[in-house]
Amino acid sequence: MESSIQFAKKYLEDLLSFFGLNTDVYATSEDGEVIELNIPSTQLNGFLIGQRGETVRAIQFMVSNALKSNGYEITRVNVDVAEYKKQRSDRLAKTAEEWVRRVQETGEPYDVRPMNAADRRVVHKVAADAGILSESVGDGRDRHIVLKLA
Repeated sequence: MESSIQFAKKYLEDLLSFFGLNTDVYATSEDGEVIELNIPSTQLNGFLIGQRGETVRAIQFMVSNALKSNGYEITRVNVDVAEYKKQRSDRLAKTAEEWVRRVQETGEPYDVRPMNAADRRVVHKVAADAGILSESVGDGRDRHIVLKLA
């Protein structure tokens, strides 16, 4: 496990140095299943995050594939830049709470806009905590959540 974390950390630091950013990446794995890689705030935050987080997701994909290609035991990776994903997740959770309240008040199902898997996971958790049913429907970029009363 430790070798997976060290490889992912070094790989990401080497990738960042390619863009002229020499920084220390903080690497942990609390549950032993997902490697958490945190890039501290720098002048390249916007570049590394990209539009709607697409660049940071691409970086995450590259690190994960490098781990798979080299046969490491842990291959799931979460890369965050200056706590962007954490803040985004917190904002989404607050919005999801509003959606849940709306369903509870009206009793009508609510179709959430399409979103990526990580965002859907946040909404599913908020709905489950509130006792609301949540179901992912659709395929690909159109995959979204429908919230409804239990």
